[in-house]
Amino acid sequence: MTHYPADTVSALLLRGAGGAPALGAPDRPWLTHGGLRALARQTVGDLNAMGIGRGDRVALVLPNGPEAAAAFVTIACGAVTAPLNPAYKAEEFAFYLSDLNASVLVVQAGAETPARAAAAAKGIPVVELLPEADGPAGAFVLQPPPGMVGVPARPGEATAEDVALVLHTSGTTSRPKIVPLRHINVTASAYNIGAILKLKADDVCLNIMPLFHIHGLIAGVLSSLAAGGSVSCSPGFNAFRFFAWFNEVRPTWYTAVPTMHQTILELAPRNTAAIEAGRLRFIRSSSSSLPGPVMIAMEEAFGVPLVESYGMTEAAHQMASNPLPPRPRFPGCVGVAAGPEVAIMDESGALLPPGGLGEVVIRGRNVTAGYENNPAANAAAFTDGWFRTGDQGVIDADGYLRLTGRLKELINRGGEKVSPLEVDEILSEHPAVAQCLTFGLPHPKLGEEVAAAIVLRGGFSAKETELRAFAGERLAPFKVPRKFVFVKEIPKGATGKLQRIGLAEKLGLKA
Repeated sequence: MTHYPADTVSALLLRGAGGAPALGAPDRPWLTHGGLRALARQTVGDLNAMGIGRGDRVALVLPNGPEAAAAFVTIACGAVTAPLNPAYKAEEFAFYLSDLNASVLVVQAGAETPARAAAAAKGIPVVELLPEADGPAGAFVLQPPPGMVGVPARPGEATAEDVALVLHTSGTTSRPKIVPLRHINVTASAYNIGAILKLKADDVCLNIMPLFHIHGLIAGVLSSLAAGGSVSCSPGFNAFRFFAWFNEVRPTWYTAVPTMHQTILELAPRNTAAIEAGRLRFIRSSSSSLPGPVMIAMEEAFGVPLVESYGMTEAAHQMASNPLPPRPRFPGCVGVAAGPEVAIMDESGALLPPGGLGEVVIRGRNVTAGYENNPAANAAAFTDGWFRTGDQGVIDADGYLRLTGRLKELINRGGEKVSPLEVDEILSEHPAVAQCLTFGLPHPKLGEEVAAAIVLRGGFSAKETELRAFAGERLAPFKVPRKFVFVKEIPKGATGKLQRIGLAEKLGLKA
């Protein structure tokens, strides 16, 4: 049974010893737990002086690194954080800033980003985050625009039921949904992760995950701080720099998506000395399915257990996880319930016994109370207090969960979730496109790649490179289709609805 010593981020930060390291980065001195707590108090006070308080949404567009981690943690203590992917295009920033109803945008001083213009167009003030050049990793000050002063409606530190983090999750038949995660949700998930991984104050995580994604924010950063441990934040994943960071930071663990593990694995044979001199206790994988052979090869290369976990944004990340030894772990299995209750439900809403195949459902302290301003999505997502994940699976008699497929049509490209409908809408704007349908194409490393079936208008022509460039101007790189298939007609169902599921197979496309 997981113990939850705190239910707010500010209280969670009290665990670490004052002089112990908390946040770091390669080639940078550590920010201590005491320093992080002081930074949180200063940041909440600075936000309050700008008129920003509990319930106000602070959009974050920051490069990966310790400042992004520190901004998430400290701003959450007194406002709502909304990290956005820095790779978004102007149109995407305009949508997300508006949809979030952001009160302010925080960007790193001197950084060029289309988010600035998108915020200006909507009258959203832009606050500069200035890293302390001579200070420890993660230390920063906030610099508001001239004249930005006010009194927030709800000042001070956030409470357990206040929202700490909002993220979008994309659906295939609707606009992206807003997932509000309260302090009680994110702290619970941090403690759940710490419990299954047996995290302690002397553990050091090397974070290579993006810090606009639930995986890096909660598993990499918050679980480390909740245990009183430390996390060193890289400037973003770079396989060729990984072992240099590994040598310097000397992590006891790291967490990543399978595609990162596969790339690291390819470089492991030439870095055996670094691995043998290291002090890894385990490796963690999450956000998409890890091929069994990769798990086995990683354990052989690093000589430590590789723990595969199962998470999603609506659960503040972790739902299930393989345990550490001496309990068994299995390739192709996402483990046992690791925080929330996990069950299998049939289409009628009845829970199934062990061995029954159905939809994976969850409930517990870490699960969102519901999507924002979306009663239809909530009605579909919740049944008798259980959240329906959209994933199909089976739980065996020992409580181990195996996923058999996704019921949702979301494309999972190496852990990045892509809404096919969003891509459809962009491609449909091209004058030569009469009809398009975006779908997931099996990929040996990413799990799925983004592909699109295209029907051209009569008398028009378009090349694959032209459509890719068109999409690339309007979408983040990971959403742009890598494969285009030109067809005379897209397969339809009995009702005339285009058939996205199984389209790759129908078109004869393979990995």
